[in-house]
Amino acid sequence: MSTDQPVDCRPLPGTSSGELDEMWRRQLVWWHVFFAVLLATTAGVLVAAEADHLGWSLLGVGVIAVAYLVWGRRGIGEQQPPAGILYVTVSWVALIALMAVDGSGTAWILTFGLFPQSWAMLRRNQAAAVVVVAVLAIGGVRLWQGPRTGDDLVGIAISTAITLSLSLVMGLFIHKIIGEADSRAFTIDELRRTQAQLAAAERAQGVAGERERISREIHDTLAQGFTSVVTLARATEAALDRGDLDVVRERVRLIEQTAADNLSEARLIVAEMTPGHLQSRTLSEALGRLVDAVAAESGMTGNLVVQGEPTVLPANSEVVLLRTAQEGLANVRRHARARTFEVRLTYAADAPVSLEVADDGVGFAPDTPDRGYGLDGATARADEVGGRFEVQSTPGAGTRLRMEVPR
Repeated sequence: MSTDQPVDCRPLPGTSSGELDEMWRRQLVWWHVFFAVLLATTAGVLVAAEADHLGWSLLGVGVIAVAYLVWGRRGIGEQQPPAGILYVTVSWVALIALMAVDGSGTAWILTFGLFPQSWAMLRRNQAAAVVVVAVLAIGGVRLWQGPRTGDDLVGIAISTAITLSLSLVMGLFIHKIIGEADSRAFTIDELRRTQAQLAAAERAQGVAGERERISREIHDTLAQGFTSVVTLARATEAALDRGDLDVVRERVRLIEQTAADNLSEARLIVAEMTPGHLQSRTLSEALGRLVDAVAAESGMTGNLVVQGEPTVLPANSEVVLLRTAQEGLANVRRHARARTFEVRLTYAADAPVSLEVADDGVGFAPDTPDRGYGLDGATARADEVGGRFEVQSTPGAGTRLRMEVPR
C-alpha cells in the first residue's frame, strides 16, 4: 500500500520496500473479507427491517458490490489508480443515493468500509477531498430527511463536524504512518545499495592495490634478476670469445645462482611470503649478499656499512628497505656507469631506521616527471609503512637514495 509512489515503480523482490509491499498484498484478502461481511450485513439488516424501497436499497448495495469486484479489487493499495478513482466515485454516489432512499439509516454501516478504502485507493489530497465531500453530502441527506427543527439542525451540524474531523485526522494519521514505513523501507534499501557499492569499490581497490603490489614485487625482484642473467650471459659470451674459461665458469655459476634466486622469489611472491633474501637471514645479511652479488656481476666496487645496534623491525619495514636497496642497486648497475657504490644501513637511537644507496656515477635530474617506475614504487612503499623516501642526485655528481622507516 504505497503512498505517493508512481505505479510503474514497483519495489523489487528481496528489498525492504518489496517486503513491505508484499506484506500489504497479503493483507488485501482481509480487506476483501471485511468488506464482503459489511455488504452482507447491510443487505441482511435491510431485509430484516423491511426497509422502505427495499428493492432500490438492495440495488444500491448490489451496485457497490459489483463496483468493488470490477474496480475496487484492482484499485486498492493504488495498484491501478484509475480503477480506484472509478470505484470510489461510483461507490460513494451509490451510498449517498442509498442513504437518501433508506430512511432507517442502515446504510451507515458501509461507511466503515468506504472511508478506509478511499484512503487506501487514492492519494492523500484526493482522499481528503473525497472524505470532505462525502461527509458533507451525508450531512445534506440527513438534513433533507430530517424535520429541520433547530435542535435537529444543530445536532446534524455537530455530528457532521465531528465525523469530518475524525475521518480526516484518522485518515491523515494512518496515511502518515504508512508513508513513514515506505520512507524507512526506501532508506534501508538505499543504505543496502550504498553498502554494496562501497563493498564493490573496496574489492576493486583491493584488486588494484594487489596488482600494483605484485607489479612492484616483480619489478624489484624478477625483472632485476632477469636483467642480471642477461648481463652475465653477455659477459660470458665475451669471455668465451677471449677463451677465458675460468671467467666463463664463474659467470655460468653466477647465472645459475641468480636464476635459482629468481625462481625462489617467484614462488614466494605467489605464496605471499617474505622476500627470499630475508628467509633465514637478518636484514644486514641480506643486504650484504645483495651488495656482493651486484659487485660480482657488474665489476664495480661495492661496500655495505651498518651503523648502530641492529634491531628487529616489522616484516613489512624490512621488506621496504630491502626492495629499496634492490631498486637502487639495479639503477646503479643499469644507468649510473659508476665505479663504486655504497649501501649504508643506520640504526640511530630514538630515530627511524634509514637506508642509503649512493654511487659516483653520472647522476640525473630527480625532478624529471619521467623518473622511472622503480622510484615511484619506492615512494609508494614508503607511504605504506609510514616512512619517507627521497632522491638526491645531480647530473655528473652521482646519486643518493634514502629510505626511512619507523621502528
